[in-house]
Amino acid sequence: MLKGKSALVTGSTSGIGLAIARALAAQGANVTINGFGDKASIEKERNGIEKEFAVKAIYSGADMSKPAEIADMVHASEKAFGSLDILVSNAGIQYVAPIEEFPIEKWNQIIAINLSAAFHAIRAAVPGMKSRKWGRIICTASAHSLVASPFKCAYVTAKHGLAGLTKTVALEVATFGITANCISPGYVWTPLVEKQIPDTAKARGLTEEQVKRDVLLAAQPTKEFVTVDEVADLAVYLCSDAAKSITGANLSIDGGWTAE
Repeated sequence: MLKGKSALVTGSTSGIGLAIARALAAQGANVTINGFGDKASIEKERNGIEKEFAVKAIYSGADMSKPAEIADMVHASEKAFGSLDILVSNAGIQYVAPIEEFPIEKWNQIIAINLSAAFHAIRAAVPGMKSRKWGRIICTASAHSLVASPFKCAYVTAKHGLAGLTKTVALEVATFGITANCISPGYVWTPLVEKQIPDTAKARGLTEEQVKRDVLLAAQPTKEFVTVDEVADLAVYLCSDAAKSITGANLSIDGGWTAE
C-alpha cells in the first residue's frame, strides 16, 4: 500500500513509535527511526526492519528538544529516500508533580519534546509534501489531549496544544493532498509501563494485578490496555487512500476513557 513512500517516526526506538515504524515498513514504506537508547538494540531494530520488510531504514539520533536537529533530521530523511511522505510525531516524555512543586525545567522540557518538536518537524516537512501534492501527518497525542488528570500540568497542556496544532495544519494543507490527524491513546501496554508496575505495587501495597486494574486502568471502562499494534494499525489506515478525507481529526483509541 505504501511502496515508494517514506516515513519518519519520532520517538520510535521502542513502544508505540517502533510499532508504527514497523507497521509502515510492512506496507512497503522506507522509514527513519529516531530516539534514544542502547546503540546495539537500536541497530538491531533498524536492521531487522530492513531484513523483515525489504525496505530501507535509517536511524537519526536527533534530540527532540533541539529545533535545528529536528529540521536536519527531516532533511536527512528526504535526502536518503528522495522524499518524506509520512511524518509521525510520536516522541514524548512525562513528569508528575503538583503545580506548585512542578520544576520549571521539567515544564520547559515537556513542552519542547511533546509539543514544540512536532511544530518544528511539521514546519520542515510540509514544503516537500506540498510540492508532491501528497502527505500524511500524524501526531501521537493522548486521552490527555481531551481530558485532564491532576499533577500532569505540562503533559496535559502539551497534548491539548498538539491537538490544536494538528487542526491548524490540517486547514492549511487541505488543498494539497495532505492530511493531518491526531491519534489519542489511553493507557497502552509498553515496556515502559510494564517496568513501572512492580515498583508501584510495592509502594502502594497492592498486587500487580490490582495496580493494572485499579490504578493504571481506573479511567478505561474496558479495563484493558490498548496495544501498540492497535495504535499502529490506526496510523496505517490514516496513511491509506481510504482515509484521504479524514483530516483535522482527533481519533480516540482509549477503551472508552474519554466517553465518560
